[in-house]
Amino acid sequence: MINKESRSAVRVKKHLKIRNRFSGTAERPRLAVFRSNNHMYAQIIDDTVGKTLVSASTVQKEVKAELEKTNDVAAAAYLGKVIGEKAVNAGITKVVFDRGGFIYHGKIQALADAAREAGLEF
Repeated sequence: MINKESRSAVRVKKHLKIRNRFSGTAERPRLAVFRSNNHMYAQIIDDTVGKTLVSASTVQKEVKAELEKTNDVAAAAYLGKVIGEKAVNAGITKVVFDRGGFIYHGKIQALADAAREAGLEF
């Protein structure tokens, strides 16, 4: 019998490989995305000082109030719009996209596309 690695362990391995390739700097911070079964979280991080510059998630009251569900593609797109607007207001226009080991498809893609439309460049 073949023992398969759990999906979460595979995702963590992928994320570590991605993080070895790039990191966020002051002029081009990292847009990190995490999704659980119920919510999505996005942060813009400057890795040189280890500081989160901007964050948004579907847990926040103002975001959650606009959504019918917090774990679908529409919620991901809205979260991308929110994080993009917050970043542009903070003076951040260029970022490096960190998909967190998740496949660039569905919710992750919707968040990225909405962030691009809101003014982020990656």
